[in-house]
Amino acid sequence: MEHTVAERQAWGLHEECGIFGIYDPAGECAQTTYYGLYALQHRGQEACGIATINHRDQSCYKDVGLVGEVFDRGTLDRLNGTLAVGHVRYATTGAGERENAQPLTINYVKGTLAVVHNGNLVGTRQLRRDFEYRGAIFHTTSDSELIAYAVAQARLRCPTVEDAVREAAAHLRGAFSLLVMSPRKLIACRDPWGFRPLCMGHKGEAVLFASESCAIRAVGGVPERELDPGEIVVVEEGRVRSIRDNCRGFSHMCIFEYIYFARPDSVIAGQSVHQARANAGRLLARRHPVEADVVVGVPDSGLDAARGYALESGLPNVMGFVKNRYIGRTFITPGQESREQAVRIKLSALHSEVAGKRVVMIDDSIVRGTTCRQIVGLLREAGATEVHVRVSAPPFIAPCYFGTDIPDREKLIACHHTEEEIRALTGADSLGYLALEDLERMAPDARCGFCTGCFTGRYPVATGE
Repeated sequence: MEHTVAERQAWGLHEECGIFGIYDPAGECAQTTYYGLYALQHRGQEACGIATINHRDQSCYKDVGLVGEVFDRGTLDRLNGTLAVGHVRYATTGAGERENAQPLTINYVKGTLAVVHNGNLVGTRQLRRDFEYRGAIFHTTSDSELIAYAVAQARLRCPTVEDAVREAAAHLRGAFSLLVMSPRKLIACRDPWGFRPLCMGHKGEAVLFASESCAIRAVGGVPERELDPGEIVVVEEGRVRSIRDNCRGFSHMCIFEYIYFARPDSVIAGQSVHQARANAGRLLARRHPVEADVVVGVPDSGLDAARGYALESGLPNVMGFVKNRYIGRTFITPGQESREQAVRIKLSALHSEVAGKRVVMIDDSIVRGTTCRQIVGLLREAGATEVHVRVSAPPFIAPCYFGTDIPDREKLIACHHTEEEIRALTGADSLGYLALEDLERMAPDARCGFCTGCFTGRYPVATGE
């Protein structure tokens, strides 16, 4: 049984998507992509897929489930080729059914295309209507299919696939880090605003692309650089070239890549994700000090910030929670009246570390407040005498339109309650958020600007239809 949207959202924030691509003349692309997707599994657990080219013939396999559930050795052997693209999905646009799994593959008059995409487009209603009036028949509810159609239709006018990607990208709005595979070429592209990361690297003669540098290292590759916003990189028979016609010279990286999404061992725009989270913890300790005995982080993205808070405050950082890491996608979430039981199954507090102590609890965010209240309750049941909540992000006051699963204002606790009211509702003894002005300070080495729309309501791109 799959989680419903309501059930998934009850857990708080969710990952977006991860993409991986490879050109390898040795022809072992499917297995490498499999391991690359494993390294990106944190970015999406609903569905995954791999498409490959072998002697210009395209094959694809995808399904709902985790990477290790969907693929076996026999499937990978049948998929192997010299080009591959892969995807792990969390549904931010479109439902989570199999038809929305990626890669999206197209057979058209110019041949075949496979597309994988991380991010969300805006203005999709009108774009979809325009395609339908030109005869397009949609098989999914995902905005990624719009990108595939845009590239395919542009290819009818353009002399090369890369020219088609360049033309399509120039007319799309929103977040799209994507990989496009034709029978001879692998093409990587970032949107001109640079919302989502996309890096490239090498492993011997192989050329690699991934949402995060950790995936390139996981397959034994060496990360080289990130694509610039608007840049297109073309790989053809091992030759690599860059197209920069859509580059605008600025960037709006989603700040939540540093706060929550990315793996701590990734480096994004020159900034270590682990260090950025530790910096956020240090900034919290400076702005919201408190007399306490220990600091604990809520697994997983709260752990690095907890370490930073502890280092800055001089308090010991202890393991306050044990996370059940064996809850797969088939875990049956209880109904609304039993939601607390779901949190207990996922997380438990360590009595030996928190009993009789004043605890500083570090979490990455508060969305609705219900999960935070339950986690505070776990600490109190384990014997904590005080629980002081510190959040390594500012309050959410607006939804995200670019691929982060942040709901509308009606469901955001900070839109309807003061900070003191949120403290009382969560049962904390005190509450402190990361300040807006500290967002850039948490990532001082990042060679990019940031999108902070979910915290400010101000977006780099108009979000209307």
